[in-house]
Amino acid sequence: MEGMTMEAAIVTGASSGIGCAVSRRLGALGYEVFGIGRDFGGEHFPEENMHPIVCDVLDTEKLCACVRQIAADYRVRILVNNAGVGYYGLHEELNPEKIKALVRTNLEAPMILTQQLLRHLKKNKGYVINISSVTAQEANPRGCAYGATKAGLASFSRSLFAETRKYGVKVVTVYPDMTRTNLYRNADFREGEEAESYLLPEEVADAVEYALNQREGMIVTDISLSPQIRRIRRNAAHV
Repeated sequence: MEGMTMEAAIVTGASSGIGCAVSRRLGALGYEVFGIGRDFGGEHFPEENMHPIVCDVLDTEKLCACVRQIAADYRVRILVNNAGVGYYGLHEELNPEKIKALVRTNLEAPMILTQQLLRHLKKNKGYVINISSVTAQEANPRGCAYGATKAGLASFSRSLFAETRKYGVKVVTVYPDMTRTNLYRNADFREGEEAESYLLPEEVADAVEYALNQREGMIVTDISLSPQIRRIRRNAAHV
C-alpha cells in the first residue's frame, strides 16, 4: 500500500539515448521511474527510485503484464512512449519484417500501453508524453515508413488529447530533429560532427520537464526541437 502513495512514471526505450535521459530527469524530479528496455547492460539506473525492467515492447503479453503490475502498486502519473526503431533507404529496399518492426515499435506499442494505463492516468490526472519526430511533419524520402509511423503517433496524440482532456489527462508530443543517439545504427548516415548539427538526449529531457512544469489548467501539447544547422555525415559502419 505504501507504493500507492508514490507517483510513478513509466518510460519505454529507457536503456539508452533519449529514454535514459528522460528517466534520469524524472527520477531527479522525485518520481518512481520504471524504465522499460531490451538490454540495460550497464549501470544506467543506479538511483534508488529508478527501476529497470527488461522487456521488449514487441512482447505484448509481457509488456501489458508489467505495466498492469506497476499500476496496481503505484500511482502512475506519467507515461513516456519513447521506444523507437529506424530503418532507412528506398522504400522498395525495405522488407516486410523491417516494416512490421517500425509499425509495431513506433506506433502499436504506444497505443497499447496508453490503452492499458489510461484509466489510471485519468484517475491521477496524468500525462501521456509521446516522443515523435520532425519527420512526422514533412516528407521523408528514404524514410517513408519511419516518417509514417511518427506521423501516426502524432495523430494519435491529437485525438487522444481531444478525447481525454475533460478528464484532466495531458497529452504532449515532442518532435525532436536529429539527436545524438544510436537510432541511426541501421542507416547509412548519422548526425553531423558540429555540435550545432544535432540535439542531445538531455535537451529532449529538458522539453519533457518544461511540459510537466506548466500550471494545472494549461498544457503544452506540441514541442518541436531543432539544431541550429541541418547537416549529416556518412555512417562509417555502413560505408
